[in-house]
Amino acid sequence: MPGGLACLPAEQRQTGKAPRQRLERKHLPLRTRFKRLTRRKNCFSKKQFFHDGLITLFIFHFFF
Repeated sequence: MPGGLACLPAEQRQTGKAPRQRLERKHLPLRTRFKRLTRRKNCFSKKQFFHDGLITLFIFHFFF
């Protein structure tokens, strides 16, 4: 068997689109919010320090 499938028992292997759709859907809101954040930050401060801080705060707010 190719790749890592040889080390998994047959009952644990998942194929198809369902697991992938859940994974893609998990990050969809994050991707949408990053696009909005990019549009918003272009009109604010031009200093890299503030951009990095803003993105760090955004990630901590979203994941924690």
